[in-house]
Amino acid sequence: MDSIQALLSALEVFSRAPDKVSLENANSWLQDFQHSPEAWSTCNVLLLSPDAPIAAKLFAAQTFRSKVTYDLHQVNAANLLPLRDTLIAALVEYHAGPKAIITQLCLAIAGLALQLPAWDNAVQTMIETFGTNPATVPVLLQFLKVLPEELTSNTRIPVTDDEYRDRSAKLLAANSRQVVDLLSMYNNASGVTLAVQNQILECLRTWVVAGESLFDGIFEALASDLLFDSAVDVICEFIHETQEVDDNMSVIELIVPRIIALRPKLEECKEDPEKIRGFARIFAEAGETYRLLIVRHTETFYPIVEAIGQCSAYPDLDIVPITFPSGCSQLLLEAYKLSQTSSFVIFTSLPTRTLCTGQEADNFRSFRHVMGDTLKDCCLVLGTDACLLNAYGLVTVGLSRGASVSWQEIEAPLFAMRSMGAEVDPSDNNAVPKIMDLIPSLPSHPKVRYAALLIISRYTEWVNRHPDYISFQLQYISAGFEDSDDEHLCQDCKQHLTDFLPTLHTFLKTTGRKLAQDDRLQVYEAIAYVISAMPMEKAAESLKTFSLDILSQIHNAAGQVTPISKQELKDIGCGLESLEVMLHVVGPFGDHLPIACQNSCREAWSIFDVFIAKFAFDYDTTERTTRVLRPALALFGRSALPIAPAVLSRMTTSFEATGFSAFLWIAGKFVGRFGRESEPSLQRSFQMLFERSTNKLLNIMQSKATRDIPDVLEDYVQMLLQLEDVIPDVFYQSSAFPLAFRVSMATLGLIHSDITFAALDLFRGIVNHDCFSHSTPNPKNDLYATAIKTVLEKEGFDLIGLFTQWFDSVSSVISIFRSISTLLPSQILAWLPVVLQQLPATSAPNEAKQQFLDRLLTGHPGKLETDDV
Repeated sequence: MDSIQALLSALEVFSRAPDKVSLENANSWLQDFQHSPEAWSTCNVLLLSPDAPIAAKLFAAQTFRSKVTYDLHQVNAANLLPLRDTLIAALVEYHAGPKAIITQLCLAIAGLALQLPAWDNAVQTMIETFGTNPATVPVLLQFLKVLPEELTSNTRIPVTDDEYRDRSAKLLAANSRQVVDLLSMYNNASGVTLAVQNQILECLRTWVVAGESLFDGIFEALASDLLFDSAVDVICEFIHETQEVDDNMSVIELIVPRIIALRPKLEECKEDPEKIRGFARIFAEAGETYRLLIVRHTETFYPIVEAIGQCSAYPDLDIVPITFPSGCSQLLLEAYKLSQTSSFVIFTSLPTRTLCTGQEADNFRSFRHVMGDTLKDCCLVLGTDACLLNAYGLVTVGLSRGASVSWQEIEAPLFAMRSMGAEVDPSDNNAVPKIMDLIPSLPSHPKVRYAALLIISRYTEWVNRHPDYISFQLQYISAGFEDSDDEHLCQDCKQHLTDFLPTLHTFLKTTGRKLAQDDRLQVYEAIAYVISAMPMEKAAESLKTFSLDILSQIHNAAGQVTPISKQELKDIGCGLESLEVMLHVVGPFGDHLPIACQNSCREAWSIFDVFIAKFAFDYDTTERTTRVLRPALALFGRSALPIAPAVLSRMTTSFEATGFSAFLWIAGKFVGRFGRESEPSLQRSFQMLFERSTNKLLNIMQSKATRDIPDVLEDYVQMLLQLEDVIPDVFYQSSAFPLAFRVSMATLGLIHSDITFAALDLFRGIVNHDCFSHSTPNPKNDLYATAIKTVLEKEGFDLIGLFTQWFDSVSSVISIFRSISTLLPSQILAWLPVVLQQLPATSAPNEAKQQFLDRLLTGHPGKLETDDV
């Protein structure tokens, strides 16, 4: 009685609006209770008590389902059949509802049936108990619905594969015929209600068996507005489950005539898009599932193909795509030949009205994406030339109408040409030249021009084989100020464009200034592709030419005496972004720089050094500047070694001054690139970076919560990973090592998984360091080991405690835990009882904690398995 009152009190907390602590305490108590052995009897009493609140009864039913899944081992074998009887009796008691309790009890009984071989006739027992009384038939249907679902989806039920195969065969396969006959009887019974018919359909969907007497009832349900959606679901499920056509021909022979008989409904219901949507789903599912039969027996199955074509012509953008994935799409395309391509092009036409909501625009973009895939299928079946010329013809007809043609009528076939571009033969000399010759005569409407530019972008491989078209295309692109397509043209035709670089340079210095930044970036990226195709010496000269324009802008800003405006600083940021893109595409020249670049590294750094010193406090400028240094480091390689100490010094002082994470990020890249260099001044720079950045970060953490500086912590930990890996002398022998360890521990409480994963990698590297292995001799191994053990003895307890709060990387936690257990076995045995006591019951039941400790005390901590942890 005390346990019942305590349970009711805990549940009552959720009916009020209590504080967070009360909710957590109640939730913790309830979870502990659900795992306790006494929960079986307590929940039984609650279910049978007429005065218990509904919430308590529902919780009791949920607990039975949970305990059948997780805690059936608590029940003596002799009491398993009585437990079954208890659950069935409760289900009889609640046959009138609430439905939530019925569902939970049915799930519990289904889970018990899977684990109870002694219950040979589970389905028959349920039919005899609930199947003869109309008042209890809904309970039986609910059980029959959830039985296959629970058996196939609840993977937490502890049975072996052999046990599962044996029991599922006895529960499902052995009873399928009986269930079909039963459902057929219910479906054809006089006075059957819509609610019961819906349950029958839902039940059929989960059992997926065939019975001729059921088919008529299912297809007849399509005539009911209330049953229509359920009937469509069941029919589609039936069709899908007969995809092994050779094994299901007897069933298919029953289904297909009934599907074909639905075709007149498309005309009858043409004013009802919801009905058309349902019929389209049925026909499309049939086309997909029976595609092989359509090929083998075209005359018999072709009405399904025609019905799909009829659905695809329905003027609703939400319905048409339903037919696209159909496996008989090739036959569909054959049936409609070129006229089908034309209809698809019409469907791609942009609406004449403005799409009034963002969702409408998104829906249309999604529709066009699917339509594009279908147009590609057209090319595969009908031939690319035929499809392209069909779309080309639509454009020429529209242009012949002069000013009366709408821009949508031109844009739609242009979109179709672009979509089909992936299927174009680069050596084609028939359709594509006509399209290219057509582009200059297109209207100047921005939507039409944009569509034409996308065609140029998609056909660049063809242009590469026909370079005579490059000049006019560059002029067309430049005239439109829309250079997103320059990138693709230059990427695919870069070897033909080297002679155009002066033109592109002039374009950038004149017209290019008027471009939006996104477009300007595409131009620089396009130019970089051309440079990358040039011989090394010429590439270096060209890269220097385009880079100097940006570097001179940075140099002028750094030396400007008067205050710089926000717009000027923004323009410099855009220039830095363009330089970053260009350096990234060109990539490194190798170990030996071309003559044009041999002094460029030092010269460029002299500009950046002054610029960073002056504008370090502007966050956006800092981000853009450091991002340029990354590809620059890759470009110059070892040639950047002489300036590395100066770069590290500037990054260190800038981070101390601003606390911006970008300075740590790029410093970490320099550590990774040059950390193994033995030059003394460089090693001192690394030590200075480590110690001063750690002290700065500790100062920041005194005034800001860790959750407010995730970017700084992430870049700091990433830098530590580089230091630990390539410069262990600096990392382990520095006074900053214990502080860095503590800072890294602080990241384990963050919700940012990338940071926490990085910190776990760092801890794993530390506790598994080679200094603890005799396989890698190093005179400093003892020094490293002493430093690591000293830190672990001080921080180990807190670190293990933090691990109990974070479970997203179990393998890393286990690896670290095992290593610490090996290094400090006595300390682990002292720490763990306290740590586990702090672990909430919602994470691990008390029984599991005690079992873990028992195994730990009787074995060796370093040998714990994953399941133990």
